[in-house]
Amino acid sequence: MRVILAEDSTLLREGLVRLLAEEGHEVLAAVGDAERLLAAVAEEQPDVVVADVRMPPTHSDEGLRAALEIRERWPDVGVLVLSQYVEKRYATELLTGDSEGVGYLLKDRVVQVDEFLDALERVSQGRAAFDPEVVRQLLGRSERADLLDRLTSRERDVLAEMAQGHTNAAIARRMHISLSGVEKHINAIFDKLELTGGEGYSRRVLAVLRYLGT
Repeated sequence: MRVILAEDSTLLREGLVRLLAEEGHEVLAAVGDAERLLAAVAEEQPDVVVADVRMPPTHSDEGLRAALEIRERWPDVGVLVLSQYVEKRYATELLTGDSEGVGYLLKDRVVQVDEFLDALERVSQGRAAFDPEVVRQLLGRSERADLLDRLTSRERDVLAEMAQGHTNAAIARRMHISLSGVEKHINAIFDKLELTGGEGYSRRVLAVLRYLGT
């Protein structure tokens, strides 16, 4: 795939460039600030962008704002955002838009190469990829915990897998249950959380997180 990287840490940026090149991906540009990121995307039209939330000059939310702008101007470009910590406000801003082709990972996940590459692949294919820890903290702080209380422990596990962006087939493999069993759990989850609509799994994730007040 064709990738643009935006990370102000030279060490991490160069490490990602090397990793992606070794995996056969084409790194079109590797920049250290949001302004150059937007210019590179406009020029190159990559398949996916990997961007840090915090970048120069203020190291606050430049990367996130650039990611949101990319999603608005170039909706076919996937965006995988990296963050040092779980920043709930930033994660929520990504999740409250169209979450197809969007991912949010903690930087610690990058060193787990297979997970990072899997997330990148999902985002490039227009799917969602959310860090399990991000999902856990968002769901854990829900203002509508009373609805979650309706779920069985098994249904909670399925919900967490859904929120990470896994397909029904992937959930079945990860939880060692049948595909039909996953589908039954998901139907029960939507019934108990009073959710309607949302056909693709990434929209289901968004609907769940929205409804839970994240």
